[in-house]
Amino acid sequence: MAVLVLNAGRKYAKINKNVYGHFSEHLGIGIYNGIFVGEDSPIPNVRGIRTDVVEALKQIGVPVLRWPGGCFAEYYNWKDGVGPDRKRIVNAGWGGVVEDNSFGTHEFLDLCEQVGCSAYIAANVGSGTPREASEWVEYMTFAGESPMADWRRQNGRDEPWDVEFIGIGNENWACGGHMRPEFYADVYKQFETYIRNYGDRKIYRVACGADGADYEWTDTLMRMAGKRMDGLSLHYYTMPAYYKTEEYPWEKKGSATEFDQGSYYRTLRRALYIDELIRRHKHIMDQHDPEGRVSIIMDEWGAWHQAEPGTNPAFLFQQNTMRDAIVAAVSLNIFNTHSDRLQMANVAQMVNVLQSVILTEGEQMLLTPTYHVFDLFKGHQDSTCIESYVQQDLTGTEDAQVPALHVSASERADGKVHATVVNLSADEPREVRIMLAGRAFSSAAVRYVGGDMTSHNRFGESPEVSIQTMPDIEVSENSVMLTLPACCVAELVLE
Repeated sequence: MAVLVLNAGRKYAKINKNVYGHFSEHLGIGIYNGIFVGEDSPIPNVRGIRTDVVEALKQIGVPVLRWPGGCFAEYYNWKDGVGPDRKRIVNAGWGGVVEDNSFGTHEFLDLCEQVGCSAYIAANVGSGTPREASEWVEYMTFAGESPMADWRRQNGRDEPWDVEFIGIGNENWACGGHMRPEFYADVYKQFETYIRNYGDRKIYRVACGADGADYEWTDTLMRMAGKRMDGLSLHYYTMPAYYKTEEYPWEKKGSATEFDQGSYYRTLRRALYIDELIRRHKHIMDQHDPEGRVSIIMDEWGAWHQAEPGTNPAFLFQQNTMRDAIVAAVSLNIFNTHSDRLQMANVAQMVNVLQSVILTEGEQMLLTPTYHVFDLFKGHQDSTCIESYVQQDLTGTEDAQVPALHVSASERADGKVHATVVNLSADEPREVRIMLAGRAFSSAAVRYVGGDMTSHNRFGESPEVSIQTMPDIEVSENSVMLTLPACCVAELVLE
């Protein structure tokens, strides 16, 4: 039996709701058909934006959305996507398809307003100019009279939008220009100078951070430009055959739905590695910024498998199983425990690309296992992280051992304690005794998702993975007994 301790008397940092953010890029059918179908579509929509997708995103409380990329951002000119005469371009980075720019700045910010989330704009540094970025901010956020603000009004929007976050570049160590960190630090400072604040809001400026374990990049950026940034991004994907830190260099990307237990546990080890990455980047940032003013922004993360057979491989459309749900759950638990420095994370990506929470096919829409994880975890948003600890064993295969259980916990403003517990075992249920400390509790409620490691939802069929509720659980002498099914993510709410 495992023992889980939840101590409401020991509190840590507040978990920023933006840790539960999302990312959507002009890639494959992530935007077009996934989010945007046009006003003339028979699929129900509001100003071209799918109603079913918006309602599903509202249900999980999406707090922030990053757009338009990704690598797409580094050759995107925002002026091509506003006004009545949109410029058609070739999306050379993702399949060579024609981008008609019918989904641009107005449509994206309309989407954010419909969902009720903040906007995180990724500015073009690789092929753009400081002037383009500066004028984009003016277009979106300036309430007075100016060429850009007047152009916005001509295009149908009188009042400025409330844009909270600007990313100055994306992956500038690769698709954003193959820059050295010293060069990018200077370019960042140049662009940042011309990102002006209009009105009372100060735009939160995010610098392009490292790819995985590139600690030299973080050290250089913090040393040369740390005083001029609010956040520093970090990208990490759970996938084989990419990072120098790969434990299993012989393994290649495989099917999203057909895999054995060896692949399952190796994938979970890669997901758990994100904890070491954050800790080591935090350590470097602490040396340059001991007050913790600059945040880590994990604005691309998630599982990356092979594209589904029969689809364009450049569109990165992949199915989503309980394995991906476990990846999402342990990642979000880790993010919660680093809430002192980690202030935003954006799963890649929101619809129809990589580890999506939603998949669409024509008028059909389905919710993936990862979607349900975000539903189970939404109670952590803006709650205070509290102490949680598991005394347990390991599970896995001979070459890939992982903790049998994984947890994070927080206390909400209303006093309820919210714990998210993951059983990583592919085939063994776990009996858990939960010891409660810090104050007395009288009731416990559990929702969960579970199934076989390959379980997933399919179009036109009843959902194989959905949220279930356990019968009422007794709290006795401030402890709870709980049996977690194999391959399971559970939400425990204590009052």
